[in-house]
Amino acid sequence: MRILLGVSGGIAAYKAVLLLRLLREQGHAVRVVPTRAALEFVGAPTFEALSGEPVSTEVFDDVPGVQHVALGKGADLVIVAPATADFMARAVVGLADDLLTTTLLAARCPVVFAPAMHTEMWDHPATRANVATLRERGVHVIEPAAGRLTGADTGPGRLPDPEDIAREALALVGTEVEPAGSRPESQDLAGRDVVVSAGGTREPIDPVRFIGNRSSGRQGVALAQAAAARGAHVTLVAANLAQDVTEQVRTGERPCAVVQVESTAQLRDAVRAAGADADVVVMAAAVADFRPAATPDAKIKKVPGQGPAPIELVENPDILAELARERLRPDQVVVGFAAETGDASGSVLEHGRAKARRKGADLIAVNAVGSGRGFGTDSNEVTVLDGAGDVVGQASGSKRAVADALWDAVVKLLP
Repeated sequence: MRILLGVSGGIAAYKAVLLLRLLREQGHAVRVVPTRAALEFVGAPTFEALSGEPVSTEVFDDVPGVQHVALGKGADLVIVAPATADFMARAVVGLADDLLTTTLLAARCPVVFAPAMHTEMWDHPATRANVATLRERGVHVIEPAAGRLTGADTGPGRLPDPEDIAREALALVGTEVEPAGSRPESQDLAGRDVVVSAGGTREPIDPVRFIGNRSSGRQGVALAQAAAARGAHVTLVAANLAQDVTEQVRTGERPCAVVQVESTAQLRDAVRAAGADADVVVMAAAVADFRPAATPDAKIKKVPGQGPAPIELVENPDILAELARERLRPDQVVVGFAAETGDASGSVLEHGRAKARRKGADLIAVNAVGSGRGFGTDSNEVTVLDGAGDVVGQASGSKRAVADALWDAVVKLLP
């Protein structure tokens, strides 16, 4: 299930970390959307490390992905914990001045508020009226617990325990909280060596310019972190990851060995070296098909009145096809990605089928890119094909959810 966990700025924000971990342990994909004030209590790296998802507060983050709409529309459940008096007042008015409030306006799934504040604030007529209004609009507002508050105060207004919030929220969508220890994180990749490439290669034109692509590396990093969480020893070959994605690698739940590369040739050498003993190689990086035939040592100068000099391109090696053909280990599973756009010659899936047959990999994950889809976004949608081009699976949602779905398909192929 895709859960959006909103966190507003109260001292009880630390409990949101425990709620996040609990929801993840139950097997749900969780995206945390804090308010600016919430980050005064708990830092974004903590939420990112435990969720495996990026954290942002602003509407203007990831504008091409229109995430202030996409997050709400893509969620199966929204939980705001803690929900402060201020935040509930803003929600009642329908303010949309940050990522969380705009997301709430776009959400059409069940929404749960878990209030937390001092007793006097909870009992104030304005707060009581706001709670009544939210409930009339279909928001499920959990009654706060009574107990120790900030300082020496006690009374109603305490944020309920994370287990109680999860139980009440999940019940709205027909799901129960499984007892602790009843759902251990799958370790179906334990003892396996896995290599994942991520990001986009860059081919230098001169010391300043390069040929590149829009890949941020988010899907590849999600694949690496999901494999590590399932017990694998993971080597991530990282090609020019976006800055926030690089931070995500450093703060991930489980450590991955990281090899930094820039060009296609460097990525090829790194993947072959790391993949010599690997059980699985996943080529999630967006690899440049061509590179300049020659790269001058000095910057190419613009001459007024003259057009640009033509740049001769030569074809880069097809790393995925090489890996599939040569099999660095006889029983190695090779997985590729096909980022496609439809055109007059065929649809995204048709181009993906042709690529699957041409490359010879065991699995190909086909995804549509462009117009705010695929590259640089927090969600993805893929169709998984076998080497013959037949559909063997589909996955959508957060990139971590897509990663886990792809690993489910890989595990079935492992000896």
